Amino acid sequence: MPARSTAQRLLLASLAFATLATVSGCGLLVVGGTAVTTAVVATDRRTTGEQVEDQSIELKVAAEMRRLFEDRARVAATSYAGLVLLTGDVPSEADKQKAQSAAAAVEKVKKVINELRVGDLTSISVRSNDTWITSKVLTTLINTKEVPSRTITVQTERGVVYLLGKVTQDEGKRAAIAASRVSGVNKVVKLFEYVTAESLAQPLAPATSTQAPAANSSASPDAAPEGVQTMPVQ
Repeated sequence: MPARSTAQRLLLASLAFATLATVSGCGLLVVGGTAVTTAVVATDRRTTGEQVEDQSIELKVAAEMRRLFEDRARVAATSYAGLVLLTGDVPSEADKQKAQSAAAAVEKVKKVINELRVGDLTSISVRSNDTWITSKVLTTLINTKEVPSRTITVQTERGVVYLLGKVTQDEGKRAAIAASRVSGVNKVVKLFEYVTAESLAQPLAPATSTQAPAANSSASPDAAPEGVQTMPVQ
């Protein structure tokens, strides 16, 4: 049998990857010519469209932050159903506001929660510890009864754990308590979108294309009474 050309081998590899993605329940999103999995999971309470949009939002916000600051700042964007959380470090208060405005201008962003810190870049050791905390919190949520862990997104910054997702009031409370008991967690901030148990029994509505006005919010009950809450560490 003649040897396959490089093009043929690449084509076969691509077909195999696409088949694997289909079998595993993951879709493919092509961004800038590169295929990335959309991580479409049946237990995620976002619609498929919302999941894809959130990944697109994160990529676009990251690109804007690189354009604005290059290596002068460290800005992480976490998007859930159009709610964008900004965490990291920027040189000045003006830069913090600039980052917020840029994120709010990205298509499909509904609201911006600006938790950027003004100051020097956080050290690698602290960032590594935050990554470790995130992994521990995710594991804890998976092992906590009556917590829909697959629809909750976790982001950690300097020991502060942010929880995003579509949950009922009881589910959110259980998730926050469980996260607060993880070693190394200084505070838990709930950025949940609360839903009713009845609404969860209904089919998911398609994502709308209407862009809601973006707004800034600080992760404190006084500044954001619409559902942003902190949870004391147990």
